[in-house]
Amino acid sequence: MKKLSTISLTAVLLLGLASLAYPQAGTDVKKAADDTGKATDTAAKKTAHATKKAAVKTGDATGTAAKDTGKATETGAKDTGKVAKETGKGTEKAADKTGKATETAAKDTGKGVKKGVKAVGHGVKKGAEKTDEEVKK
Repeated sequence: MKKLSTISLTAVLLLGLASLAYPQAGTDVKKAADDTGKATDTAAKKTAHATKKAAVKTGDATGTAAKDTGKATETGAKDTGKVAKETGKGTEKAADKTGKATETAAKDTGKGVKKGVKAVGHGVKKGAEKTDEEVKK
């Protein structure tokens, strides 16, 4: 019976140790979970801070780009206005030259028509004179 009581005693001791180990394991798991929670909280705060900084920098860069775009658009519009003004002057000069050329061509045409009419009139007069001479004969 001594063998049985030694085995029984050993079993009782092991069960007693096991019951002490379980609470310790629970405490260790809780501590690990708390540590993980704190680390997660710290990481989340750092991420939020970095995201906020990036957003501010993006906003600043967008504002600068918008200002630069506005300035470039204004400069482009001024340059376009200057080109339009110069084009208008060139068109006006071309219209003046076209008007003068048309006027000169009209005068030349008038002179030509006048000469032609004069020549035809002279021919008609001569023809009429010949006809008159013929009639008198």
